[in-house]
Amino acid sequence: MTELFIGSNIYRGSSYGPLHPLSIPRVPAVIDLSRALGWLPSERYRTSPLAKPVALERFHTPEYVSALLSAEKEQSVSEATRTRHHLGTLSNPVFTEMYRRPATAVGGGLLAAELVADGGVVFNPGGGTHHGMADRAGGFCYLNEPVLTIQRLLELGCQRVAYVDIDAHHCDGVAEAFHGADNVRMVSVHEANRWPFTGDIDDDAGGAALNLPVARCFNDTEFDLVLDQIILPAVQSFKADAVFLQCGADAVSEDPLARLSLSNRCHVKTVRALRPLAPRLIVSGGGGYNPWTVGRAWTAVWAEIAGFEVPDVLPSEASDILRALSWPRKAKPDHTLLATILDKPRNGPIRDDLRRDVAVLSERLKGWSG
Repeated sequence: MTELFIGSNIYRGSSYGPLHPLSIPRVPAVIDLSRALGWLPSERYRTSPLAKPVALERFHTPEYVSALLSAEKEQSVSEATRTRHHLGTLSNPVFTEMYRRPATAVGGGLLAAELVADGGVVFNPGGGTHHGMADRAGGFCYLNEPVLTIQRLLELGCQRVAYVDIDAHHCDGVAEAFHGADNVRMVSVHEANRWPFTGDIDDDAGGAALNLPVARCFNDTEFDLVLDQIILPAVQSFKADAVFLQCGADAVSEDPLARLSLSNRCHVKTVRALRPLAPRLIVSGGGGYNPWTVGRAWTAVWAEIAGFEVPDVLPSEASDILRALSWPRKAKPDHTLLATILDKPRNGPIRDDLRRDVAVLSERLKGWSG
């Protein structure tokens, strides 16, 4: 098995704007932490290429791709473009690399598909942009990297791809792209009553998806139940050739854009549990808006993928990288976020509503498998 990391310098210094949730460094923090810990030797690193417009048009409309290119070039959009394509909004602002940055994330996903063609595991933390629609941006996502990567896996000969999404927000763009598909199975665990307000438990995307909206304060014990009784059985029974894990880091307690209470150990255990279920595994990033928690979570994920042991206390070179991070919010990290990679487990009771919903989806899955 080959374990590779895909990154790019375009993420270093690129920002959606000083007050935007994605003003923070994310991929650079993971790269720097992993290198400081000796976990990212050059032979495991690949530079993400820039996806060409023709590649993007496998999912996105030519009109939208053209509008995105023009918006980056002109650094402005017309009111008609803003209305039609949702560019130049508060969520999806005009910024210097607004085409090149997401196109690089897609290029990383397409490269990942090529790299796992004969088997292996690839981590593309810049990807996971699951809200992008064919003709418009959405939720900080200008292009839909998971959709384009899954399409490429299918083009390369995979018969079935399982898509697992543990981001705090529902994968509406992926769900729309593969609605009714029989060669893609989607499983999404996301916060209930949270933007984009899709992915209800009754929504099965035309028989292609299991959606589990969970209540606030969703904890590690509850996540274990969902992993064991929904995520893993759904992937196992599908007999996928490849698994794509969208590993958004916004479900941890400290994230400002969700109200879930997971530790980053849930991300690590998901990677560990999914890896044996298919010969190909692609892990992407996704949400995550606290620079310290997202950097730690994705570095822990890379350690799991690449087979490195996470120390209980970080050496000073790694801790200094976390101390150098900043964000525009008033809240500051506590000592734990600066000195460690793995969170302590955040266990708790399993609520009756979750047990009920898990039972509902388990019965639905039995019907699909039966």
